[in-house]
Amino acid sequence: MGFEKFGRKSFTSATKVNKFVEFLSAGEIKGTVCKRCGRKFFPPRADCSECLSSEMEWFNLPERGKVLTYTTAFYAPFGFEMDTPYSMALVELSEGLKLFARVSKDVSPEELRTGMEVVVRPVTYEDGQVSFEIFKS
Repeated sequence: MGFEKFGRKSFTSATKVNKFVEFLSAGEIKGTVCKRCGRKFFPPRADCSECLSSEMEWFNLPERGKVLTYTTAFYAPFGFEMDTPYSMALVELSEGLKLFARVSKDVSPEELRTGMEVVVRPVTYEDGQVSFEIFKS
């Protein structure tokens, strides 16, 4: 399975971290950690930007976090026109990891709050594409 299955609209068919899409399809969200220096990455990376090592391994991303900031998009780029409006949030997870993700349509823009506790879960869209979204805790 290639990277073309990731997200609502993917413009990339292959990357060095294609396995990320396989994990999402299996219901897991994973990042990478450098075996040499221990730096963790999400989104996953194949090479460490800290020590430049390519000795990386996968780890399970924490599910729970808190919203740091959020926005709601009323206009969308190509491939997302039918999705508006949709909300996105920056979430702080444990160990200082942060992720930027779509907020589930189950959470209305009026409900979103800074500091809100949320969970991050893999999702499969009606067209078979896979991603991850933020849900109420």
